[in-house]
Parts: sequence; structure tokens; C-alpha cells
Amino acid sequence: MEAVHLELTDGAPSLSVSSSMVRRGLVTTVHSPVGTAAVVGWVGSVSGREAGARRLLDDFSRPGADRSPPTGDYAAVLVYGDRVQLVRDGQARIPLFLRESGGRVTGVSTSARRLGCGARLEPRYMCRYLTGNMAQLHTRLTPFAGVQRVLGGEVVELSVNGRIRSQSLRRHALAGAVSAPGTETRRSAAECLRAALERAVDRRVGGMTACHVSGGTDSTSVALLVARRLAARQDEPGSLVLVAGRFGAGELSQEQPYLDEAVLAIRCYAPSARLLIIETGDIADFDDFEHHAGDPDEPYAHAFRAPFWARLHTAAAELGCETLLTGCGADPIADANLLHLHRLVRQGQLRSMVVQAQAWAEASERTLREIVLRSVVEPSLPLTVERVGRLLRGRGTVLRGLGNFTRPRWLRSDFARAYGYRGAGRAESRFMFGRKPEESCYEAANYIAAPDPLSWFRAERDGFFLSHPFLDPDVIGTMCRLPPEVTFQPGRPKAVLREAMADLLPSRIRDRTVKVPFDELHTRGLQTHGAELIDLCRSASHPLVPEIFDVETLCRALTEAVLGVGNPYAWDRLNASLALVAWLERLGCYSRSVLAPLPVPVVTPA
Repeated sequence: MEAVHLELTDGAPSLSVSSSMVRRGLVTTVHSPVGTAAVVGWVGSVSGREAGARRLLDDFSRPGADRSPPTGDYAAVLVYGDRVQLVRDGQARIPLFLRESGGRVTGVSTSARRLGCGARLEPRYMCRYLTGNMAQLHTRLTPFAGVQRVLGGEVVELSVNGRIRSQSLRRHALAGAVSAPGTETRRSAAECLRAALERAVDRRVGGMTACHVSGGTDSTSVALLVARRLAARQDEPGSLVLVAGRFGAGELSQEQPYLDEAVLAIRCYAPSARLLIIETGDIADFDDFEHHAGDPDEPYAHAFRAPFWARLHTAAAELGCETLLTGCGADPIADANLLHLHRLVRQGQLRSMVVQAQAWAEASERTLREIVLRSVVEPSLPLTVERVGRLLRGRGTVLRGLGNFTRPRWLRSDFARAYGYRGAGRAESRFMFGRKPEESCYEAANYIAAPDPLSWFRAERDGFFLSHPFLDPDVIGTMCRLPPEVTFQPGRPKAVLREAMADLLPSRIRDRTVKVPFDELHTRGLQTHGAELIDLCRSASHPLVPEIFDVETLCRALTEAVLGVGNPYAWDRLNASLALVAWLERLGCYSRSVLAPLPVPVVTPA
């Protein structure tokens, strides 16, 4: 989807924006004596989009200004009289791409497909995509040769002729604005987390705010904070919509009592909150898969789950919601960091590691061996551990033993060798674990969730982007600084969050430790659409499909998944491969947004 497009020809930048996205407030354009800014998303806060855009334009008005991108969910194109600045927020919520040819940037857009139209595909990107956890959204490679990604937190300065003057990453400091607790107690840590969450929510509240509510601790916490914020904002009244899916039968119907209790608690603070219950019992994963997987700008590994979220988003959009908040990110961010055990081993504190690992094992009903393997051995030698596991458990099936990084059997070995799959796997493992896995855990959790391809793909018709308060830099920075002995409480996941929200959460929700997963939707989807997906693979006409995949082995893996063979890691790898097949098949079929030309004033530098 294209929201902003910049052409650089003959020293005369030509800037265009999507008129429909401007009308819906998703793109903000501002002018000042120094230049023009087109900002997709919001800088600073949702309610102050124009002020934030002006602030960004002024902050980067000096050539070579050494400033870090401010907090927000945005991508910005800033056009001055003598240069162009491209800026993305540190969490990389909104995509931004540039097309380079002959050492010059000739175009900038939020759509890689628009810039790459007619260009050859980039096979190295396919290897990067197929390694696992969507980290390819945070590397320069795109599916199209000659089209590069502007990275999250990056500031790129171009001349008006398209020459790159500077290109630097300026990450938002995770330390945030909160001071570390004066004493290492759960209560003081909870106070810091509560303050950070309130600030994160405050930045995201608009005139009409929607919240996903499922009855879990995470989404209910966000909705409660939004309700309190709207009740206290007398000068800028807003409205709240609670969006939830209802399953009349099956395992997921067990979540309904928790949802009812969450809604009652939220309405104590916002009596006028509107409850939008969407019947989702007839939805299965992989419904309309070729559309959800084939039409976005890039292959979308989680397209199989898009039908569920798309139905909820459509209902919220019909009410005119300006933003939709989720509880996404709380599991890895607000819970105790299991990879802390790796640090204890590096420091030689083996006895302390064993004691803490044993407590973790008992609390999670796992063995000590499983905890040590996952938190100490696998981060140290991720590829080796996966290869050994596959040798021990993978005989006789395609899916058994397949983990995060190793090459799936349906990916052709000659293609993998030619285009750097092994190097991509190493890069993926470093992205997930890094030299200090306990720190990489936070970054990987944030970047996997951002950008959200479904939210971006649907934004023009929905009128909002998804936003995740738990993935706010302030919240992540707060949790990063808390010692493990404060964040971990045996048998009580996300102990600090539960303490932080103790005065708001109903006891039944605050004390629950297990939620029903969405496995039922996945199983039903595979059983319903398995034959269609096999036919999609076998009938694929794009020449890259047989070059990348052994189609019959891929179909065998799909048949095993329908029968329940494998594990979530293996299924994720299979889902990503199916999404790539669908994307390649529909590569030429997409619609461009209607762009309204926006004249750029030429300002003579002083």
C-alpha cells in the first residue's frame, strides 16, 4: 500500500500522498518556511499529529543534525530546499523504502511493490524470509532488486539530486524516562511499570479509541488504562470501543466468562464504552488465504491468521475508530526473562543458575533439562542444537524436529546454497539471541511484532493502525532494568504486571495463569483448506516456486500438518512457505492508491 511517494528527478523533488489517507488522518502534511513534511502515522502522540509533524520538520531542519527520531509510530519524508530527510521511528512501525539506481536514489515510497514494479526479484531476500521469525522486515533487503528498506530508527539524508549524503541508525535509548527502582522490590518495580504503561497508553489515545479485549491480563490491562485516561480527560473527551471475538463452541468458548468480567471492570471507569462482540465461530485459519497472503507488499508469514483479525478490524472501522490498541508484546516484555540464566552461566554462577532453573521448571511444569536447553544451550549454539534435534526426532517425517533456523526439507538445497540460506540462518540466530541473549529477547519481541503487515495492508480501508503499548520504548526500557529476582515469581507469570494493575484488574483475571490458545483455529483451517493449499502449491505457475521449493515435499509437509504432525515451530515454517507461494502467484495483481499531488515549496538555503 502506498501512502507517500517521492520522485527525485533533475533536482526537483516531487512529493505525492494518498488523498484518502490524508482525509482519514493517517498521513499528515505540514509546511513551514524551511520545507514540507509528509508523516505517515504519528509523532509524539496520536492526538497531536500535526504538532508532532511540525516538531519533526523543525528538529531536522539543520543539515547533519545529530538527533534521534522521537517516539511514535511513523515514517516521514522531509523535503527542504537543499536536501531530503527520510526518518523512521525506532520500532519500525511504518514501512519506508528507497529505489537506488546508478548511485542515485530515484524514488522513495511506503510501498516496495510500487518502487519495484518491473524489477527482477531478489532471491537472497527469499532465503532471509524463509529462515523464520520475520526479521527480514528489519534488514535492507526487499523482494525487489534495487529497492532498499530504510531501517527502524534510521535517518537518511539525500541531496535534491538523489545522492545519499548520510545514512545512520539512531536507536531510541531503551532506558526510557523512568528511573530505576530505588529498592529491588516488586512493589517499586510495579509502580515504575504502571507509570510507563500509562504514558504509553496516553500517547495512543485518540478521539475514538478501540481496544482488543480477550479476557486476558494483557488486553484487559490496556483497556482499563484507556478507560481511566478517557474518564480523566475532561478537556478532550473521547470514546472507547471494546472489540472482541466470540466463539460459541469449542475450546475458545471457555474464554467468554473472562471476557464478560473484563467488560464489567472496564465499564466501571467508562460506563459509555461500546462493546462490539463479533461472532467468529465460523472463522478458520487460511480462509481467503490467497488474498491475505498474496496482496501485501511483501510475503506475510502470519497471513493464515489474518481472517480472524480482519473481521474484528472491519467492525471497528465501520464505527470510525481512530486507533486500535492491543495487548501484544506483554508475554515477552512484561514477564520474567528466562534468558537471564544464560548470563549467570557466562558469569560462572552455575549453582545460582541451577537453583533458579529448577524454580522455573517447577513453576512451568517442565523439566530442569528443558529449561537449561532452552535458556542456556540453545542461545549459545542455536543452529547446532536444531540440527542435533532434527537428527534425533526428524526421521520418517518432514516436520518432526524442524525448529527456528535450520533449512526445511522442502527448500531446495541448491537454491539455499546459491543465495546464502546458511548465512541468513546465522543472521537470524544472532538477531534472536545476540551476544547477550537476555537483551536480544526484548528487541526480537518488539521487532517481530513491528511492523504489522496486516495492520499496514488494511490501514487505508480501516482508517487506523494497530498500536501496542507494551512495545513502547518506555515500557521495554523499564522492564530491561528490573532484576530477575523481582520479575520472576514461581507459578505467577508477569508478576510485576499483575502487581502494577492490582487495583484495576478483577481478581479472576489477575490470578489466571493460562489462556486457551488459538490452536483450534489453525487445526480447523488446515483440515478445511488442506486440499486447496496443496492444489495452490502444485498448480503454481511462477517460475521461482519450483526453483525455491521441492513442491512434492512441501505438499507432504502440509499433509503431515493436517494430520497433526510437528510442532508450532515447524508449522510456522510451513505457513511462511505457503505464504511465499501465494505471494509469488499474485505478484502482478495489486491496486495502487489514488495519490493527490502535493506541491513542495523550494526554499533557498540561508
